[in-house]
Amino acid sequence: MSRLFNWKRVALLCALVALPLAWAPIDAFSKSHAFLINASPSLPNWAFWLDKAAPIGRGSLIFFKPPASALVAKHFGDDPQMFGKKVIGLPGDVVSHEGMEVFVNGKQVATRLARTRLGITLTRGPAGPVPENCFYVGTDHPRGFDSRYGEIGFVCRGQILGSGKAIL
Repeated sequence: MSRLFNWKRVALLCALVALPLAWAPIDAFSKSHAFLINASPSLPNWAFWLDKAAPIGRGSLIFFKPPASALVAKHFGDDPQMFGKKVIGLPGDVVSHEGMEVFVNGKQVATRLARTRLGITLTRGPAGPVPENCFYVGTDHPRGFDSRYGEIGFVCRGQILGSGKAIL
């Protein structure tokens, strides 16, 4: 019985010593990564892995805080969740509009809508070169609320929470 008692004591002491040593890397990892659940139909996947330090390039999926506006508040609340969109235009790419069609470097990437599902008028998104440290973002969803509209515009580094990968 004393041998079993000593084994339990050694195991407990090892666990108490190991726990703080294991906690530091887990804590550091949790500060730079997150598991996200998608509540919007604009992206086809429902779960994403966010990496706050991942490089961002064309086709990357980024998560960002949308700019504050009356339209965003009306549709998503006063403190909306982060948005997830695909990077379509990089700094220096040229965005243009022809009627309701939106182009990046001469290639059509989206069609704008005149109004939201609640009937609020939407404004045309930015045109011209994508500024340094900013991106033109969008989705394939026809009702996606993204850079094609002025209420979102270009998404810049200060708004971006990280880059994600679809996992489910």
